[in-house]
Amino acid sequence: MVSKPNTEEEMAKFAIVPAQTRRKGIGIRAWLVVLESGQSHLEELGKHSVMRRTGLPARDLRVLDPVLSYPSTILGRERAIVINLEHIKAIITAKEVLMVNSNNPLIVQFVEDLQHRVMPKPAMESHDKEIEDAADANWGSPSVHGFNGSVTNSRKRSSQRVNVSSEVLNVDVKEDSPKTSEDERVAAGPKVFPFEFRALEACLESACRCLESETQTLEQEAYPALDELTSNISTLNLERVRQIKSRLVAISGRVQKVRDELEHLLDDDNDMAEMFLTEKLVRPSLDQSSIKEELCNDELEEDDERTEESKSESNSEIFSGFKPNIEELEMLLEAYFVQVDGILQKLSDMSEYVGDTEDFINIMLDDKQNQLLQMGVMLSTANMIINAGIVVVGLFGMNITISLFDGGPSTKFLETTLGTLGSCVALYLIAFVWGKKKKLLGS
Repeated sequence: MVSKPNTEEEMAKFAIVPAQTRRKGIGIRAWLVVLESGQSHLEELGKHSVMRRTGLPARDLRVLDPVLSYPSTILGRERAIVINLEHIKAIITAKEVLMVNSNNPLIVQFVEDLQHRVMPKPAMESHDKEIEDAADANWGSPSVHGFNGSVTNSRKRSSQRVNVSSEVLNVDVKEDSPKTSEDERVAAGPKVFPFEFRALEACLESACRCLESETQTLEQEAYPALDELTSNISTLNLERVRQIKSRLVAISGRVQKVRDELEHLLDDDNDMAEMFLTEKLVRPSLDQSSIKEELCNDELEEDDERTEESKSESNSEIFSGFKPNIEELEMLLEAYFVQVDGILQKLSDMSEYVGDTEDFINIMLDDKQNQLLQMGVMLSTANMIINAGIVVVGLFGMNITISLFDGGPSTKFLETTLGTLGSCVALYLIAFVWGKKKKLLGS
């Protein structure tokens, strides 16, 4: 028998320990942080710490909860962008990207792509140069040379992929004043995306790559299975097609949700303007200096009350009138919108092919059913005529007195039997010809 604690201290000890165990991990989660320099590290952060760090409300953090199932979402907030696309659940700020730590291979690949994309160009060039030097140092070994060559090529491709958006969306430098020289415009070079847009592009690219891969895999399985079903209708083939159709419906819904989210962003300029996090950090300092200059001039001309009114009006006008140039972001979103729309079109074509196959199978089954019905009609007709012959035989088998049963030649039995059979066959042929004439029986 277990002894009970005797003192109040022992009772308090037993009561406090479980409470501390429960309270220890509430809201604490491992977050993978990718900095602007491309470096990454793990941090143990609670929900309130993330809220203070990113300025997000609690309802936006619930979108990133891996336990809950939320549809694809892209939310632009004052200090952060919330991304929930397929396997990607991230918070993008102007300086870093926070993701829930996971061992998913897709997440690992996405983190590598994100690091290469957000890494500054000089750092990436030096990193690639180090890899090339290591490859040159190991030139003598064929196996090592092949490995290093593949790594160097992959690094070059990743570095080219990092700057593809800035090269495609290159905006020519306009002449703001007559003093602008050609050398200054050349030195300016292509405009580089801010950190949050490079991270957003990495998220969109990873999500589109995942959807494209699943669509191609489904195509490789769907079309052969559907063709086999048309040639051999069996339970196994029907089960395979049923599973393929279920996967097709699920993937189509996910792709449709991503497409709708991108379309919603493209239709709303205010949502796109909310995503300019870096410009929001730079703009207030410039605006505050201009506000101070305006207030100094107003104080010389107006009294204190009117100065306060103008100050509040100027502040509201500047911060409410924050309208950055969203053309580059719009072009970025349109590019991935077209890609997602192409994936959705592939799924739509596959769905139409599945529908056509179902219609073809239904036609085949209807034809089989019609043939069975025709056979049933013919058998029913034959059964009815045979029953008529049986009635005749039953009449002759009754104990009645007629002249046919009197003594006479034996040919009367054969005549009666052959006459009964001939009548049955004639009735069957008449019924068959009548059914053909009325088109009740097929050819």
